[in-house]
Amino acid sequence: MSKAESRILLLRGINLGSRNRVAMPELRDVLADAGFDDVKTYLQSGNVVVTSRAAPEEVARECKRVLADTFGLDIDVVVRSRDELAKVVKRNPLGKVADNPKRYQVSFLDGKLDAAVVRKLEEAVVPPEELVVSGREVYAWHPEGIGRSKLWNVLAGRSLGVTATARNWTTVAKLLELADG
Repeated sequence: MSKAESRILLLRGINLGSRNRVAMPELRDVLADAGFDDVKTYLQSGNVVVTSRAAPEEVARECKRVLADTFGLDIDVVVRSRDELAKVVKRNPLGKVADNPKRYQVSFLDGKLDAAVVRKLEEAVVPPEELVVSGREVYAWHPEGIGRSKLWNVLAGRSLGVTATARNWTTVAKLLELADG
């Protein structure tokens, strides 16, 4: 059995408006009851750091099951190990241009994108926006915000062919800090 390591759970669509409401203290409790250790949440939007011996894919399946059984919600969950998240932060391909961390988004995917989907994303970029697809992450710089961004509409939708959930750079950095915690 492998040693226990930090796992970052990224829940898609939690606490957006009145949809999929989950109180973070209750979420921490049910995940701890499910066998996860050192359960920490960040903000109210489905960011959780746990310690587990299980592989990220197993953690995602178990978290999804717990959410369904406890809250009656069908929530997609993307999980990264602490080391995977550290590589995302180190890679930071748009760090030299993205000067507002709240407008710099990383979409975490549960698989790699097909080439046709990558082309669709690239076609949706309207300068000064920028995009970098790297493995199972998509880095997107939205200097004018996401409100009217065609790129954001594609990234936030369900047409990518994989499960995706985005976090701004501030949240990404904070989650790594919590994982190192």
